[in-house]
Amino acid sequence: MQLSHTRPVVSATFDEPNLVSAAGLVPLMALAGKAGLQKLADERVSVPTDKGANAGLKLSSLVAGMAAGADSIDDMALLRHGGMGKVFTGAYAPSTLGSFLRSFTFGHVRQADAVASRFLLNLAEHTELLGGRADAGTVLVDIDDTIVEVHGYAKQGAAFGYSGVRGLSALLATVSTETVAPVIAAQRLRKGSAGSPRGAARLATDALALVRRSSLAGRKVLVRADSAFYSHALVAAVLKTGADASITVRMDPAVRRAITTIDQDAWTTIKYTDAIYDETTGAWISTAQVAEIPFTAFTSKKKADQITGRLIVRRIPELNPKKGDGQETLFDTWRFHAFFTTTAPADLDTVVADQTHRRHAIIENVHADLKASALAHLPSGVFTANAAWLVCAVMAFNLTRAAATVTHTPALARAATATIRRKLIHVPARIATSARRLRLHLPTDWPWEKAWSALYQAALPTRAPAT
Repeated sequence: MQLSHTRPVVSATFDEPNLVSAAGLVPLMALAGKAGLQKLADERVSVPTDKGANAGLKLSSLVAGMAAGADSIDDMALLRHGGMGKVFTGAYAPSTLGSFLRSFTFGHVRQADAVASRFLLNLAEHTELLGGRADAGTVLVDIDDTIVEVHGYAKQGAAFGYSGVRGLSALLATVSTETVAPVIAAQRLRKGSAGSPRGAARLATDALALVRRSSLAGRKVLVRADSAFYSHALVAAVLKTGADASITVRMDPAVRRAITTIDQDAWTTIKYTDAIYDETTGAWISTAQVAEIPFTAFTSKKKADQITGRLIVRRIPELNPKKGDGQETLFDTWRFHAFFTTTAPADLDTVVADQTHRRHAIIENVHADLKASALAHLPSGVFTANAAWLVCAVMAFNLTRAAATVTHTPALARAATATIRRKLIHVPARIATSARRLRLHLPTDWPWEKAWSALYQAALPTRAPAT
């Protein structure tokens, strides 16, 4: 592509009052309105003084800005250009939104958490965000944390944690199924030096409570986490709700002793990196194997608090043995990866349980998605303002995902936020007025016109043009 020589560009002037750069916000915020975002915030967020007035409009503005790509308070100015004032009302200035966020206390952040969970449930009622009623299978709840890097000493709570990076720790719980892409069910912002398990049990309880109130109620639930979250508090909290746990264990002496008792004939070869399927034998030719053994976790607790389950172990050959004296080893050495699960063998056998647990890494995609969007920065020096910013970022993530599901485009329903934003939200439009009504004129030959129109008709059915 190159500039046209037939009709060269000779000037560029910012003087058109009837253009908007993100016409996709029209159906997106209509969908947010159907899910009651503004009403929920007005009812539940009670930030004092004039800075907390119209909490619903201000939270909606923050969510809209993040959905359109804002990753700082100053970026909220993208809601105030061209014809945006004709299409939307209550688009506050960035300074006003910043003052609103800095007025939050911890209690107000928890109020925003309540708004986020109810907003997710309402979105699921109007879309297939959590799947259809006929869907079946296990509901997967994944818990993990990530460090959002910050710079300088002005950020409250910023510290060096386990990653060696100065930042704040965001703890998330996502919900997904075999057919539904992950959505964020609960979130917490913690100081950067907080250990991974801190608050994980409460977060899991909140996420599981949301699952029970949603269309997913009544289905089996499996909570997955890595070894940093292996604790009695978390596993006990999960089991108390009726869910199962699948958590990576640390290689402590008890686990090592249990692994040594596994019979050599108990190992099963599985599909793994560089595996080859042998059609003759119907088995995988691979270097990875799995086995399981009954295991009692947390034996340091009193007997009533100990938890029984299965220890599932995956082993692969050690590819980087320590340097020796030049002689080959007489036998294979292995690297072991083990996790503890309370699932019944009849529900998930050894191989399937291992495959299911490995898919816990899906939550890393959510971390990367948020960090490429609203969590690219934590914009305030006030900790509670950043905690509220995280809640808004989660609502924007779930809203964008919900909008993608109503397009009936499977690839969009599982796409990253940046892809959804590029195809559905960042669509320029010209505003025309006729009979005191606004009409949007969008680009001809927009490659994703069908998906955009499906979203528009789902969010604004009474205003959708006849097809």
